[in-house]
Amino acid sequence: MAREQSQAPAVPTIPLSTSITFLLGRKQLLGWSIVLIALTVALTWTGFLLTTGIIDHYTASFFGDGPAHSSWWGWIKYSGWLVAKYLYVLVTRIIAFFLAFLLAYTLTTPFYSFLSNSAEKIFWGKEFQDDDGFTLAGIAKDLFEGLKIALFGILVTVVALAVGFVPIIGQIAVFLIYTYYSALMFVDYPASRRRWRLGKKLQWLRHYSGHTLRLGLIPAAVSMVPLLNVFLLAFIFPLFTVHAALNFSAVEASRSRASR
Repeated sequence: MAREQSQAPAVPTIPLSTSITFLLGRKQLLGWSIVLIALTVALTWTGFLLTTGIIDHYTASFFGDGPAHSSWWGWIKYSGWLVAKYLYVLVTRIIAFFLAFLLAYTLTTPFYSFLSNSAEKIFWGKEFQDDDGFTLAGIAKDLFEGLKIALFGILVTVVALAVGFVPIIGQIAVFLIYTYYSALMFVDYPASRRRWRLGKKLQWLRHYSGHTLRLGLIPAAVSMVPLLNVFLLAFIFPLFTVHAALNFSAVEASRSRASR
């Protein structure tokens, strides 16, 4: 006897090209995105200057005067001191950039959440299911969720640094870690508006791994560009906020229909 095999409905996917066309074709979303780009860059740059100023204030004496290099041994010591100095400057600047971006991410979370909400509302029209809206309580919750994701990002970075020491496999693992974390940052906006906890967000990313890769792949690649990564991320952040909102809401709407 032939048995009918029920197939699970395909998970809806909205291409990046559709999100780009949608964002560029809506003046209010595009204008809000430009404001957010400028705000993110300004906060990141301000945070970077403050962080490097504090670091330099307390560590300037470490590399004040190099060792004497009047002999061949002095030149060896001086060369080592010079290499250590430049490595120290490079590492502290990278850390300062990262901390500054996390600060900007946390402070701008309510505004990106508003962009996410607006994109869903315009895209789905009458099918859009409204949430708590843009309230003071909602802003406070958004800031708290943004802080949690930022702190989680610090943990992710520590893990990535440790894993990165493993040749070849370590670099691949680091890229995948940052891909999932990048996707988490964008999914956080629509998920937090639905008052999801961090554990449920991570479960969604694992379950819809295809969407996770599509949402996090490009931002993860951009984040690995030295020095320019923060500013490049600021420019693509509004686009992927909209892209994640549309895909997340499409998946959740599909799940809701399937459960009826």
